[in-house]
This record gives sequence, structure tokens and C-alpha cells, in this order.
Amino acid sequence: MTIDKSVFLPVDPDTAFSLITEPERLRRWQTVAARVDLRVGGDYRWTITPGHSAAGTFTEVEPGRRVVFTWGWEGSAPAADASTVTITLVPGDGGTTVRLVHEGLTPEEAVGHTEGWVHYLGRLEALATTGDAGADDWAAAPDPINELISAEATLAVAQRVLAGLTAADMDLPTPCAEFTMAALVEHLIGSVSGIGKALGATLADDAGASPEVRLANAAAPTLEAFNARGLDGTVDMGFAVLPAATVANILNLEFLVHAWDFATATGRTLEASPMLADYVLGLARNTIAPSMRGKSFAEATLVEESAESLDRLVAFTGRQVSNA
Repeated sequence: MTIDKSVFLPVDPDTAFSLITEPERLRRWQTVAARVDLRVGGDYRWTITPGHSAAGTFTEVEPGRRVVFTWGWEGSAPAADASTVTITLVPGDGGTTVRLVHEGLTPEEAVGHTEGWVHYLGRLEALATTGDAGADDWAAAPDPINELISAEATLAVAQRVLAGLTAADMDLPTPCAEFTMAALVEHLIGSVSGIGKALGATLADDAGASPEVRLANAAAPTLEAFNARGLDGTVDMGFAVLPAATVANILNLEFLVHAWDFATATGRTLEASPMLADYVLGLARNTIAPSMRGKSFAEATLVEESAESLDRLVAFTGRQVSNA
């Protein structure tokens, strides 16, 4: 079966093409993470929602006009080249029509993919029209969930916070007393990169890029490598050999707790699902040993028993929250 959907974007074809092919822009409307080798024969991997990554190969690339790629869900049948997506850009008065044709689907696949493309093309239209598609509700509270799926969900939260930072924010103090915003960005990138390298991922950091791009460049290959190896066994982190699940727990804490730090430092409210925060709190309780207090983590602070999950999580990591 074939899906055929179109949206009109109030932008020129080159801008529209960048929105549907460049990782930094894909993260604004369709993906949590995106790896793109944009050339004929090049491959891609897009984490659409936590726990669900699409992969395939580009078969046609005409900048500003058309892109064609094979499509399949990672880790499931049929193979990644079983269906094909063709996106055509047609310039018009005041903008560009984006036509998406997804061919080679079974009737069952067409139902789910139609719902998905309607959802994400709507977000693309919102991004092109208003500049912000908002947080993706489909990525907020994954079910089922495990340590790696939640790491992808917490990454989505962290990236949205970092995308809103400006150069003027970098000198601000943070809830981590020893870190300014700039120093906390370096700490976060360093922590994620250290895990990625231990997993054998190939990383490249551009210190001149925005904090959100730097985090994405470290986190995407790290999580891709982690998904490939799974949660069994141990990981040699250099300073210690840790259970793989514990390393995944650390990623969750780095993403979500530091997202709270960044949001709090800039006077913003962190958008995170209570379900996700509660799950990560459980991971924190399994990860932060009493011997780590006073070193990697401060002593837990007190909060009301009725406090929200996110407040209980950050309090457990030693941060002071407003309802303490």
C-alpha cells in the first residue's frame, strides 16, 4: 500500500529541504536523534520516539527538490529496504508544498505509518510556520520502557532545554555550586562522551557549536552503540568496570537532572513527564550508593511527601527544590 500526504510550508524549497534532511532541524519536529549521510548510497538512522529507530539508505538526493530513501524499523521485520519514502518539494506562491509518498507497506503497516506521518508532518508545518513545533508528546512517556529507552526519552528533554540556551546564559550560576552554565555544559558533554568512547562509539565534538548540537553529537552515537550492544554484561569505564545497566542509569541522570539544572538556572520550568521522572528516580536509587554522597553527589535534600516526581528526583541527587 501507499501513503500520499502533503503539507504547505511558508518557506523556500532550500529551507524546506534542510528541515527534512539536516539532523539539527530533524530534531525540532521528527526525531530524538538523527544520523544522516546525505548522498546516494549513504545511510541514516533516526530515533523517532524512544525505543523506535528507523534506518535506511538514500537512493536519490536532489537538494531543494527531492529526496528518496528506503525505510524500515531497526530490529524488526521486514528489512530496512522493504519500503520507500519519496519527498518532493514544489515551490509555490509564498512557500513550498512538501509531498511525501511512502510505498511498499502492508495494509497493517500503512495504518500505523499514516498516523505517524500525519502527526509528524503536522509538527513540520508548525515548525516552519511558528518556529517551534513544541515538545513531542509521543516521546514523553515511552511504554514499554527500559534503561536505554528512558535514556532516549531523557535525552529529548535535555536537548529541548539546551536548544533554548543563549550565549548570555553561559556565565550564569547553576544549582551545581561548582559549575557555571558553560562549565556544566562541558561536564555533560564530557560525561556522555566518556561513556560513548567506552562503548566503542566514534565521536566528534565541535567546541564552537551550540550546546544542543554538541550534546546531540555526543549522545546519538553513544546511544546507537549502546543499543547495538544491549544491557547485558559490563562496560570498562577506565576508572571502573560497571554493569552495563548502571552505565545506562548514569546517562539517564546526566540527561534529566542536568536538564533540570539548566532550566532552573535560566528561570524556566522543565517539561518532563511525571512517569519518566518517576522511572529515573528508581534508577537513581539503584545507582547512587551512600559512599557516593559527598563526592559525585551531595546528600539528599528533603521535599514534601506530595512533591512531584521530578522534584523528588532532583532532591535525591542533592539539589534544593522550591517546595523543600
